[in-house]
Amino acid sequence: MVSRQMVQLAAATLALCAFSGAGLAGQADVARPGAAKTETPLGVVELFTSQGCSSCPPADELFADFVARKDIVALAYHVDYWDYLGWKDTLSSKKNTERQYAYMRAFGTRSVYTPQAVINGRTHVNGASRSAVADTLARMDKSAQGMRVPIKVTQEGDGVVIEAGDAGTDLATPVDAHVVVVYFEAPQTISIGKGENSGRRETYWNAVSDIQTAGMWHGKAQRYELPMSEISKRGGCAVLLQAMGKDGLPGPILGAAMIRNP
Repeated sequence: MVSRQMVQLAAATLALCAFSGAGLAGQADVARPGAAKTETPLGVVELFTSQGCSSCPPADELFADFVARKDIVALAYHVDYWDYLGWKDTLSSKKNTERQYAYMRAFGTRSVYTPQAVINGRTHVNGASRSAVADTLARMDKSAQGMRVPIKVTQEGDGVVIEAGDAGTDLATPVDAHVVVVYFEAPQTISIGKGENSGRRETYWNAVSDIQTAGMWHGKAQRYELPMSEISKRGGCAVLLQAMGKDGLPGPILGAAMIRNP
C-alpha cells in the first residue's frame, strides 16, 4: 500500500458518447428503434491497477475473465503513482488516480493500493482474489446493494439516448445520482521494458481513458441524449448511475450499462 496526498475528484464535463454498430453488455443492450432489450447486470467491478506494480499481473489476468462475462460491467483504471519505480504506465492518467483517492475518502480509509477492486461503488476487495470479487458481487446482488435502477441505451438518428429508470418506492435507493460516462480503450498488449515487471508482456482490457458526467438523476425516470462522436474512436464506454456522497465523493452505483465497438 502507499499513502499519498488526498485530491478531490476532478469536475467532469458533458459526456460525448457514440457508437458504430456497437453492442452493449450489462444493464441493457444498445437498442435500435423497435429492437429494445433489457437485462440486469450482476454488478460493476472497477479495478485500480498499474503496469509498474509487481502484484498487479494476477489481478489483470483475472480481470480479463470478468470482462468476458456479459453480466458484469468491468472497468480498469490505471493509476500513475507507481511510475517512480522505473516504468511509466502507458495507460495511466491523473484522473484515474483521483477517482481512486475519492473512493479512499468515501470509504474512510487512509491509503490506496493496487490491485484494488471497487464493487458497485460500495466496498473494496483485493483485485487479485477471484473469490473476494465474485462473492461480493453475488452478496450485493441478493441485497439492496445490487443494481436497482434499470438503464436502457438506444440509437436514435445521429444520437445515443440513455434512459434511466424510476427508483419507485424502494426507500433503500438514493434518489440523487450522477449519470457518469466512462470511456475505455480497446484491448492493448504492452511489453514492459523497465521497473518491477520488466520483461513481461501483458494484455490490458477496458483501460479507462476518460471520465465525464452527462447529467443528474433525481429518482424519477429521465432521458439523456448524447451525440455520436467519441465512442467510435475508442473501445467503448460504460454508463454508471452513481449516487454522490458528501463533498461530491463517489457513492453507490445504482445501475449500469456498457457499450462496445464491435
